[in-house]
Amino acid sequence: MQDGPRIIDGLDAAREAILAAAGGRGPRVVIGVTGAVASGKSTLARALSPCVVSTDHYLPDYDATPEHLRDLPESSDLARLARDLAELRAGRATMMPEWSFDTHSRVGERRIEPAGLVVVEGLHALHLLPRAHIDLAVFVDAPREVRWARAAARERAGDRPWPLEYLEHFFHTVAEPTYARHADSYRAVAHFVVANHGPVSGGSA
Repeated sequence: MQDGPRIIDGLDAAREAILAAAGGRGPRVVIGVTGAVASGKSTLARALSPCVVSTDHYLPDYDATPEHLRDLPESSDLARLARDLAELRAGRATMMPEWSFDTHSRVGERRIEPAGLVVVEGLHALHLLPRAHIDLAVFVDAPREVRWARAAARERAGDRPWPLEYLEHFFHTVAEPTYARHADSYRAVAHFVVANHGPVSGGSA
């Protein structure tokens, strides 16, 4: 981007600005939203459109993947994600994989219909492969200590069936260092950088 991203404070202001930017881009728009764990990317994605594709569903089966490789973009099926986004962007329905946080594995597929506004969100939503099919790129930023508090609150609420001790281990030794290696490149291609330093809640992913 020649002029750098637009910096926005808060998810509500970001929603308004992103939707305004999407409004003049044609009948179908794909928005990519990325950020580290518990930054608020899922919350923003749901506020933008009911048609949300999560990169979580393209994760590998955990039983077949060493722990330190599980969050790497190379371990996810980002080539299929790119194909699915291309279909939706062209106005065609597609079958996307269904990944379960109960079994940490792929459990089937589900049909997703095209929409005027499609949002793809997740750790590697702005990776080179899916980015080829994204019209607007968004990077959600939040301090590490805020994100950890959100992740812990989400776990206590029963959102994902991991013991809190294991979540803390995975957050600090796998998720954080893995995402940090890619964060600068994702931020560099963003049209919007959203500062989400708001209160802790159980729903910010």
